[in-house]
Amino acid sequence: MNRSDLADLRRDYAGKPLTKGAVDRDPFVQFGIWLDEALTAEITDANAMTLATADASGRPSSRVVLLKGFDETGFVFFTNYESQKGRDLSSNPNASLSFFWPQLHRQVIVNGAAARVSREESENYFKSRPYESQLGAWASAQSSVLGSRADLDAKFDEMRRRFGNDVPLPTFWGGFRVAADRIELWQGRANRLHDRIVYRLAGGSWVIERLSP
Repeated sequence: MNRSDLADLRRDYAGKPLTKGAVDRDPFVQFGIWLDEALTAEITDANAMTLATADASGRPSSRVVLLKGFDETGFVFFTNYESQKGRDLSSNPNASLSFFWPQLHRQVIVNGAAARVSREESENYFKSRPYESQLGAWASAQSSVLGSRADLDAKFDEMRRRFGNDVPLPTFWGGFRVAADRIELWQGRANRLHDRIVYRLAGGSWVIERLSP
């Protein structure tokens, strides 16, 4: 297969039926069920999600980040606040998250507003990171122009000498929590007649609806 075959590149889906009556009334409970099933299926990077943001002018950008926690308050990831995504969310908090688990013929789309987590929460997570990842947070001015790989490696070594074995949380680094107001479950089905169930927050309660595929 090569690029000339892209138009013919497809596969059929044969996922389990998904109905309004079968899902939990709480979208976070339902998400947890699906995430557990993805983890049990040993899907590589099951917590990977595409984060879409837009800057103050509305220009969008997206990248893959890792989910590091979730509950009824939202979905949490960590980053450099001075990165492209950090700057976007500081000026325009609207965000979208997308999980794709192809082995289960499933995806989940989350929409909501992002806000920084507490400094304490960022501190606790930062301390749990591998030592080298802690140094990397200091060494990389994420999303800025870099002269060479050698410059980055030199900065990493400089941070190792500076901090030794006790690396503090950078002031420019921490978590965001996306407070969901819409969560869509997508289950691939035969003939492109997929099942789509959406949870929509209305008046403080979750409304569950079926969408056309």
